Order: sequence, then C-alpha cells, then structure tokens
Amino acid sequence: MIGARQLEIPDHIHGYPQVAFGGYVAGLLAAHSNAGLGTTPIRVDFRRSVAVGAPLLLPAPREGRATLTAADGTVLVEAAPSTLDLTPPPAPSWADAKTATENALSSPKRVVTDCYGCGVLCEPGRGLRLFPWATPDERLMAAAWTPDAGLADENGELTPGNVWSALDCPGGIAAWVFTKMRQGAFTAALTATQLRPVLSGAEHIAYAWPIDRDGRKHTVGVALSTADGELCALAEALWIEPRES
Repeated sequence: MIGARQLEIPDHIHGYPQVAFGGYVAGLLAAHSNAGLGTTPIRVDFRRSVAVGAPLLLPAPREGRATLTAADGTVLVEAAPSTLDLTPPPAPSWADAKTATENALSSPKRVVTDCYGCGVLCEPGRGLRLFPWATPDERLMAAAWTPDAGLADENGELTPGNVWSALDCPGGIAAWVFTKMRQGAFTAALTATQLRPVLSGAEHIAYAWPIDRDGRKHTVGVALSTADGELCALAEALWIEPRES
C-alpha cells in the first residue's frame, strides 16, 4: 500500500495471548488520525483481532479518519471523530482507590496474567500494572495508579497508546463484576477523549462504571483522573461476549 506506514505491535503488548491490547491499538490509531491530538472524541471500532508481532499497515489519515490494516490490506481497526455524551461520576478518593487495588491483588477471584493493562506479571514499564477492583461502596471499579516512566515519552507524558490502554481493562472488569459479563469478552469499540496530559510518576485514579447491557453487549464508562479528582481522560466502551457454542 503506497504511502502507508509499516509497524508491528510488540509481543508484550497483548491482552489475550497473541492478541494486541485493544486500548493500546485504539490510542495508536487515534493519534494517527490527527483528530485525536486535541480533545475531539475519537471512536475506534475493532473489525478483526490484531495479532502481536505481525506486519501491519497505517495508511495516511483522511479527514480525521484512520485505518489499521493487515499486510494484505484487510481492514482490522477504524478510527473517526465522534461525540461523547457522558458525564462521569465523581472520582473515588485516593484512599478508596488504593483499597480497591489492594483488594484486587489479594482477591482469589482475580486471574493472574501478563495482560498489558492489568497483568501483575508485567514488569514496570512493560505493562501498565493497573489493578482495578470494586470500591468499598461497590458502585465503581477503581485503581490507584502511578504510571512508570517506561510508559512515557521524553517529556514524561504518557503516549496516547498508554493513555487509551488505561481506559480499557477497568471497563472490562466493571462489566464482569457489575453486569456479569462472561469470560472471553472483548473490546468492540472504544470512544475516548484526553483532556490533559497524564504524567509518569504522578498519582492517578482509573475508575469505571456500568452503563447498559443488551444481551451479549455491555456498555461501560471509564475515566482517568489525578489523585485530586481532576479529569484527565474519559471513555465509553462497548464489550461483547463471545457467542455460546
């Protein structure tokens, strides 16, 4: 494809084994669209799964729209300017978010994985190490999080791929816990906006809440704030359960 940028998603940036982490791919494509460099919300739709370590193509964006394709031109993911009519609930306190994270790490219900977003097996800087769990009032899924410098650029700001990654797992875990989403579900669409830089080494709170369930489809809201509750990024995500065999 003439003029297309070639890339591969590194092997360690995965959710399910061998599948590129959805939030990271979404943030990469949102930034590539150019529209995602401001506060304009971008909707990213996943048409097919994206494999790690596989050759991919990023054609030049057109009118704020961007596409990620396989090497043969098959469309995998699409991004376009959108709207985000979503008012987040107040952020939980840092103390409550910290308690939620401590409960996540000690819960026998939590699966130990190397997921790029929420895997405890990831080394700092090789994954977000974002560990959400229910707040004490059980109304939100939340995590206290201090991003590692390895997730940031030379200015200490998290890259778009890593900001959007922080908006992925909390929503999925919220759906699993609050709307009883089955295991094996995946992110089908993610609409997000970044309102301010997310700085490595600074305390942040990621939190998520259920919005709707329609059969296999689960809609959740996700926010990322400073420890003082100032909103940094906001998203609405659609997760879909696999069909029952």
